[in-house]
Amino acid sequence: MRRPLQAARLRRRLSNDIARTGGTPVSRGTFPMNFRTLPWMAGLLLLGAAAPAADAPAPPRYANDFAKAAAGKLPDDEFLVLAGTFEVAERGGERVLELSPYPLDAFGVLFGPAGHATGNVSARVWATTTGRRVPEFGVGSNDAGGYKLWLMPRRKLVAIRKADVTVATAPYDAWTPATWTHVRLAVTKAGDAAWRVQGKAWPAGAAEPATWTVSFDEPAEPPAGRASVWANPYSGQPVRFDDLRVEE
Repeated sequence: MRRPLQAARLRRRLSNDIARTGGTPVSRGTFPMNFRTLPWMAGLLLLGAAAPAADAPAPPRYANDFAKAAAGKLPDDEFLVLAGTFEVAERGGERVLELSPYPLDAFGVLFGPAGHATGNVSARVWATTTGRRVPEFGVGSNDAGGYKLWLMPRRKLVAIRKADVTVATAPYDAWTPATWTHVRLAVTKAGDAAWRVQGKAWPAGAAEPATWTVSFDEPAEPPAGRASVWANPYSGQPVRFDDLRVEE
């Protein structure tokens, strides 16, 4: 970025100008003001106002907390159901995306922009058990045949799947029934002809882990596609999704 460099050059030129006219620069980048220094000060102020914050995060490509969505249906202009019955539901005073538990199968829905091969997909997921029947769930990227971060609480595992093939697994035993879980999946460029798929999960209310839970190195270029959420409601109970986000 050139704005900080331009500002530094202006400060040096202002200091030299003041010295030539008999003035003395004040410490910490402030200067005595007179008719000679006013134009320089105005330039510095304009540069400072125009310079973007270096640490400002990029806005998400897509974000939805369903607060403005109508209950009882699915916004057709934002979602493409691949299988299953999804609708916005009012639960506990909040609106969420809910998957019906019948029939028992793996169901998913696509959302977000379609033109990206890399990115970061996250969501919160609520699920519960019935007796010894335990659901599975996760998030996906790169369309239906892309990658999925898949939680398998009964097996205490989290996996990365490419299409329907498991390509990496890692232990995960922090899931508790009838609570929310954060899930995050990232697809990034890792070299000239290499990509990396990484995932993590953590309980709602806990700090996000600094490191990824599971990782897979992909030698083939990923296809561009939309994000997704998935679940297999083995327990016969609804699975709920909230705070869907797609980021760079």
